[in-house]
Amino acid sequence: MLCPVNETSPSGYHLAQINVGVLRAPLDDPSMTGFASRIDPINALADSAPGFVWRLVEEGKEDATGMRPFGGGLLINYSVWRDVESLWNFTYRSEHLELLRGRREWFEHLREAYLVLWWVPSGTIPTVEEAGRRLDLLRADGPTPEAFTLRTPFPPPTDRVPHA
Repeated sequence: MLCPVNETSPSGYHLAQINVGVLRAPLDDPSMTGFASRIDPINALADSAPGFVWRLVEEGKEDATGMRPFGGGLLINYSVWRDVESLWNFTYRSEHLELLRGRREWFEHLREAYLVLWWVPSGTIPTVEEAGRRLDLLRADGPTPEAFTLRTPFPPPTDRVPHA
């Protein structure tokens, strides 16, 4: 899939990320108001953030909250960014941080990895199935250049030093 936003990357790669969560209640439940009422403003903030490239949106909708490609109550957030720094700044240096602080109120605790990052050639968007495979890879092997986290980032492929 081609990327709809013209965000250039000097490395020739963009950073894909997907994170998943199990909601404690349906989005229309009163206990979820603190989360549900922030979805549109946070998505708008992401859309205008420096380094933002793309995010998954359900056809005919403003977000992807109705999509459950991995089953049941597993909510997904899937986006592409110019680089790790852009995603990190949006995640931890914007109003998005308030959502992170309240996540235990709205989401079940997951014992396995729920966020994965990987590099994709600039201008392409990997499929949701590919995102699922990357999450499975991280869960099976831990952080590698093919599937990693914000805590253990890897450089784009063109920046890697070949192993001898």
